[in-house]
Amino acid sequence: MDLKPYANYLRAASAMIAGVGIGLFATVLSLNAGYGFNSLRAGAWTAWPHIGGADIDPYARAVISRSGEAPLGRDQGLAFIARADSDGAPLSAECEYRIIDPLPAARFWTIALASPDGRLLANPTERYGYSSVDILRSEGGAFEIDVAREARPGNWLSPGGAKDFVVMLRLYDTPLDIESAPDPNSFPKIVKLGCA
Repeated sequence: MDLKPYANYLRAASAMIAGVGIGLFATVLSLNAGYGFNSLRAGAWTAWPHIGGADIDPYARAVISRSGEAPLGRDQGLAFIARADSDGAPLSAECEYRIIDPLPAARFWTIALASPDGRLLANPTERYGYSSVDILRSEGGAFEIDVAREARPGNWLSPGGAKDFVVMLRLYDTPLDIESAPDPNSFPKIVKLGCA
């Protein structure tokens, strides 16, 4: 049987199948890469200020729909995530860290540990984070939070049995300007103390 008359159909079908495959791959890749476009960066910290507003892009809308989370509205505040320490190395539960203030201006804030997909980490202390009202401060008002598996005096968070984690910073009622790049020096530093 002569297949020459069908060669153009086979090429077209192959191109369509390849296009569908590439499109699905690109979609999965973009859905796993964060909340789409228009991120706001300040050192190790990243936020997507438009996910809580009407101008949300379709990729961010798909990520939120898949996760089921309810993002902060722009008039409520901003949520920042740090996936790396202040030197740019990915965060690992095998290492110990110290989170050191300052913080951008905000009426209220929280700092917590979470899994890379945003779920709070189960840990033996059942302490998931600190807020601006319950954190222990030094005499001048500064604070430090140690992140380690073993207990520490003062402010301490445990990653529990997780292998990887992120640090979430939520700033409520903040005057931070999302149209200009914020000063990284006004955000907490995440300093690696050592690794096991």
